[in-house]
Amino acid sequence: MSDNLFWLTDAQMEGLSAFFPKSRGRARVDDRRVLSGIVFVNRNGLRWRDASAAYGPSKTLYNRWVRWSRMGVFARILVALAEAEQDVSTIMIDATHLKTHRTASSLRGQKGGAAASSAGPRVA
Repeated sequence: MSDNLFWLTDAQMEGLSAFFPKSRGRARVDDRRVLSGIVFVNRNGLRWRDASAAYGPSKTLYNRWVRWSRMGVFARILVALAEAEQDVSTIMIDATHLKTHRTASSLRGQKGGAAASSAGPRVA
């Protein structure tokens, strides 16, 4: 297995297993492999089909992500992790919420945006 792949530890899997839904019918494929693949894809911003073959079929990763997301499994995991870590000295900002359209930079409604207003006063 490649050194740059992400794998959940035994302790992490033990803590997460309480959130897993009960298996109905057929046994699920290896939870560690699939969840490690889901974390790897999300952490690196990859497409599902770009996941390493070590994590199994990309369709399996995607299907588990969709099914467990709809069931609220990942939401419950994230809430529990956030509640467990009460370090208020760390503040995180997701940069995707700070992006604006280029036309949002206009000052006082002037055409041309900030470039036109920063060029100095207009001379007639």
